Amino acid sequence: MKFAKTVFLYLIIVSSPLFLQAQVLKDGKLTLNDDGSRYVKLTMVNQAWLRNTQLNEGSTIFGYASSNKWDIGIRRFRIQFYGQLTDRVFIYSQFGENNFNGISDRKFGFFIHDALGEYVLIKNKLSLGGGLAAWSGLARFASPSVGSILGVDAPLYQQSTNDITDQFLRKLSVYAKGKLGKFDYRLALSDPMAFQKAASYNSVLSADIANFSSKPPRFQWNGYFQWQFLEQESNLTPYMTGTYLGKKKVFNIGAGFVYQPEAMWTLAANKIDTVQTSMVQLALDAYYDAPVGAEGQSISAYASLGYFDFGKNYLRNLAVMNPANGSSRKDLINGSGNGFPAYGTGNVFYTQIGYKFKDNLIGKTTLLPYISFQHADYERLNQRMNFYDFGVVWLLNGHNSKLTLAYQDRPLFLTDSNNKGESSSRKGSAIIQYQVFFN
Repeated sequence: MKFAKTVFLYLIIVSSPLFLQAQVLKDGKLTLNDDGSRYVKLTMVNQAWLRNTQLNEGSTIFGYASSNKWDIGIRRFRIQFYGQLTDRVFIYSQFGENNFNGISDRKFGFFIHDALGEYVLIKNKLSLGGGLAAWSGLARFASPSVGSILGVDAPLYQQSTNDITDQFLRKLSVYAKGKLGKFDYRLALSDPMAFQKAASYNSVLSADIANFSSKPPRFQWNGYFQWQFLEQESNLTPYMTGTYLGKKKVFNIGAGFVYQPEAMWTLAANKIDTVQTSMVQLALDAYYDAPVGAEGQSISAYASLGYFDFGKNYLRNLAVMNPANGSSRKDLINGSGNGFPAYGTGNVFYTQIGYKFKDNLIGKTTLLPYISFQHADYERLNQRMNFYDFGVVWLLNGHNSKLTLAYQDRPLFLTDSNNKGESSSRKGSAIIQYQVFFN
């Protein structure tokens, strides 16, 4: 908490000259001129989880075997502080913490998510910026707005190098963004972070399974392009809205890519040399979010098709706020806790859909049931990987206060004689999330 107090004090000191010029507080903004075009803004979001998890077979917690675990954790806590300082200068920062539960290091502390500055060259059409940023490529939810997620999580596989060669999806980048009519674009040149600093770093080389190279990385190219057919979405920040709850009528078709030369490597046939290959990722997606009734009903739908080339047989697990920290099963590809193979070389289809009932369905609140589905054909798995997430959101006050009951169902894979993944069984997690969002 000492760090949090220090950051808060720093923000007060740095922003106090701006506050002294402020005209009025409107829509959460402290305006700096009469027409409100210059401002500073502070937002906060907290997502707390109560969860029961059927742990992967062989899971251990500090060496003690466990098959089922209740836990309470902070999935996300974020503070954004940003502002339009002049007609052409924009600054944006975000800090907080993710995945803090009972087995995490204590006094975990905040870390910087975003730190960027931006300059407008041609109003609305072209802005250039740089820093630690989420202006990434590939797909819509490679940079999700966490406060407006449809369920309890975005399709995290789209954050394809999350904490491997970036910092929780943010990359050290220079970027260009803008709108040309209905065409919305973002392009970024990123400097990948050293793989050796990743928590999952593994220096073991294999001739059969690719991994990220430990050699000094080459620059990475990112791009995402949308045609926004109906109402236009803001591109002030890189983060894309999960659902507008019927406040806008949006239909977009998008395409994106991530490319990095010599990003991956394997051991050569002579068992001495290495073979480096490029990382290539491509995606197409479509997003529709609109009111569908006269009493506040709305629908939100999204679908994406992606191609991922991380090199031969690459596979990586995802274990959100993992409730376990060890495993006695070396033959289980999933690893410990709630891990499952979410990333890999192959093709991925993802879809999600939600329906918001009429306003004031239960007093002044309403419900939003949803379902999402990730279907992957990964090179290293003998069968398709299917992950389900479905539930219902109780909208107490829109995204500002909501309670979500969700269930996630994941597959388990055992290693066969050819070091491939063979489908074994399935496990699940039940989650209650409460979100408070000051925006």
